[in-house]
Amino acid sequence: MKIAIVGLGYVGLPLSLQFARCGATVLGLDVDKSKVEALNAGRSYIKHITAADIKAVVDKKSFSASADFALVREVTAVIICVPTPLNKNREPDISFITETGKAMAPYLQKGTLVVLESTTYPGTTDEDLREVLESGSGLKAGTDFHLAFSPEREDPGNPQSVVATIPKVVGGYSPACLEKAVALYSIAIKTLVPVSSCRVAEATKLLENTFRGVNIALVNELKVVYDAMGIDVWEVINAAKTKPFGFMAFYPGPGLGGHCIPIDPFYLTWKAREYGQHTRFIELSGEINTAMPEHVINRLADALNEHSKSVKGSKVLVLGLAYKPNVDDDRESPSYVLMDKLQARGASVSYYDPYVPVVRPTREHPHWAGTKSIGWNRESIQGFDAVLLATNHASVNYQELADWAPCIVDTRNAMVAIKTKPGQVRKA
Repeated sequence: MKIAIVGLGYVGLPLSLQFARCGATVLGLDVDKSKVEALNAGRSYIKHITAADIKAVVDKKSFSASADFALVREVTAVIICVPTPLNKNREPDISFITETGKAMAPYLQKGTLVVLESTTYPGTTDEDLREVLESGSGLKAGTDFHLAFSPEREDPGNPQSVVATIPKVVGGYSPACLEKAVALYSIAIKTLVPVSSCRVAEATKLLENTFRGVNIALVNELKVVYDAMGIDVWEVINAAKTKPFGFMAFYPGPGLGGHCIPIDPFYLTWKAREYGQHTRFIELSGEINTAMPEHVINRLADALNEHSKSVKGSKVLVLGLAYKPNVDDDRESPSYVLMDKLQARGASVSYYDPYVPVVRPTREHPHWAGTKSIGWNRESIQGFDAVLLATNHASVNYQELADWAPCIVDTRNAMVAIKTKPGQVRKA
């Protein structure tokens, strides 16, 4: 089987490699020609995917990359893994999906299966994408070509998260479409979870990430409440998670990051309004999580005050630019918001992240593009008035941080087991 996977990022590239390792011939399609060039040369641009992994399938000729969508005419299935961000008004932007559909539609052949994996609101596959594909190809979904939705389930940085072993939800436009999609994914994925429609599969993904967003908002709110009471929320969570039933641990932080939790619930909120429904839990959790960076900056201001300094004029180091530990993924990272807020208050801001040596262009924070991480050494760290610990990478030597930094604001409880000086660390 020869398949095309569109979008060679954190979702599409691991999926491409998995299919290629399982006997399929994979054509990776991406509009970014630098990615295409790197992959065909056996190079990786994602930390947790090695160059050896890529070279193995390239040398075997089971994987190649291209920017030419005309090659869709040569494949039996196309899997779409493109971004679905929010626009500046926090409304869904499915333009990457529709533009992909327009680019491939003229080359779509009868009998081809098209699967969307990009997280989106219910109805995108069987309405928006179907309409684009049908109008551009002259073919009919469910009759001339097959259409399905299967939400991605990636957990970057988690060594236990392997594409082949994560159960895969699959929904088809018709029973025949579902059958074709199940047959496709069974090549590479061990456990499949068929559902009755594309919309059910789309809604499943939104439920998964809305569940996380709401619970993170709960512990973020309790962090503020318990702090006012003089109670350490991290100690409370560690005690509560000893209960073997009825509790699942979620942890507070400086805000939400990544390509899922800060975005996906708002796709459902937006779509719900079309049906006259109001998603109050989702909207409230969004307000709480969005307010966390301001809370953190206020805690930093308090910590600096205790050292007879103000935010304005202070040199502040943001430790960690990636949105989660041990990855190079900085999409929607709250660290950017923290840096913006610090700069707006007159601080001189730098960052350190061993996985993000240079800031790449982003949609919402393009002004930081090209900024470089500082070096990790005593002289550099001692030169800052405060360190704001935003991401707890395992590779950071936190004892060195305690030995070198005069003031640390810890949003991740990373300093809990480290020997520190009295009054040096403030949790946020």
